[in-house]
Amino acid sequence: MSELKMKINSGIDLWKKAKQLIPGGNQLLSKRTEMFLPDAWPSYYEKAKGVEVWDLDGNKYYDMSIMGIGSCVLGYANDAVDKAVKKAIDRGSMSTLNCYEEVELAQKLIELHPWGEMVRFARTGGEANAIAIRIARAYSKKDKIAFCGYHGWHDWYLSSNLADESSLDEQLLPGLKSVGVPRNLKNTSLPFNYGKFDELSQIFQDNPGQIGVIIMEVEKSKKIDVEFLKAVRQLADQNGAVLIFDEISSGFRINIGGMHLIYGIIPDIVVLGKALGNGFPISAVVGKSDVMQAAQNTFISSTYWTERIGFVAALETIKQFQESKVIEHIVAMGEYIREGLRNIFSNISHLILSNELVISISYYIPDFFIHSIPSN
Repeated sequence: MSELKMKINSGIDLWKKAKQLIPGGNQLLSKRTEMFLPDAWPSYYEKAKGVEVWDLDGNKYYDMSIMGIGSCVLGYANDAVDKAVKKAIDRGSMSTLNCYEEVELAQKLIELHPWGEMVRFARTGGEANAIAIRIARAYSKKDKIAFCGYHGWHDWYLSSNLADESSLDEQLLPGLKSVGVPRNLKNTSLPFNYGKFDELSQIFQDNPGQIGVIIMEVEKSKKIDVEFLKAVRQLADQNGAVLIFDEISSGFRINIGGMHLIYGIIPDIVVLGKALGNGFPISAVVGKSDVMQAAQNTFISSTYWTERIGFVAALETIKQFQESKVIEHIVAMGEYIREGLRNIFSNISHLILSNELVISISYYIPDFFIHSIPSN
């Protein structure tokens, strides 16, 4: 326990101050101290490099989680990506004119996704999903959405809890309130669970001719269900619904591009982000031209979607994926860690849950251990 006390640092005091100045303390729920160990979590970093992170007091940690919420597959402060970004900054990150790297990245993403024909860009995953939803609704001319998984914080998504406060319990987490979301969006976003085709089919039966969009993650906590995805694709075709694969978390993880490419199940739109820029903000909406052209019939526009840094970071990140055997290394390390955990926990009551993307451990913690952890 003495070692644990040594790790308690000034980040705790700064977090308390942050909660007085910033609603919730920060900008991302997944990084809030209360999600981890409130009385000991360092909360803030001074430096991050590779898999190493230093807190405000110089304590060094090895990041064994998901590397910046899944954004840094190449490691923190990757030399090649950072060098390209610094060069871009020196040449000017913004102008009244467009940066040419935008076109280069669009071309590269289409090369990686041969079924895709057009691309729109944003800087975060949530807004990219909102763009995809807007385009899909514009194309289908239908308001209602069937969804599975986590797709951001925007009104279209959170409105699911207007009809049933528990709608997002299994999709994201319990207790999310829909306060601030217009009540006339009630019953426009309808959830179904991964692998439960009967639930999705029932949504279409209950809303005949009204579902214009299906948006889902290709894989969630369980292993990918290829037959389920094929059935979803067929149902979308039969009903004239736009199929969107949200690959913000799964893209550039076990292959170069969207995970759907491995299994040959083609959506109408795929949304990419997180690992695409290795720590620099960039997201992309890749789609078939007839669907994507619907963006011209609505208004989707933002100044900072045109800045240069995100495009340059993504281009260099993709280059590193293609030239440095990144995927092979990631897969090998994942299997190494998984087997190591199995050996470590072999004599402890536990459950290791894993798929291609996530490893999680569920285990029993005796009361005596919990009570022995100091609170200050």
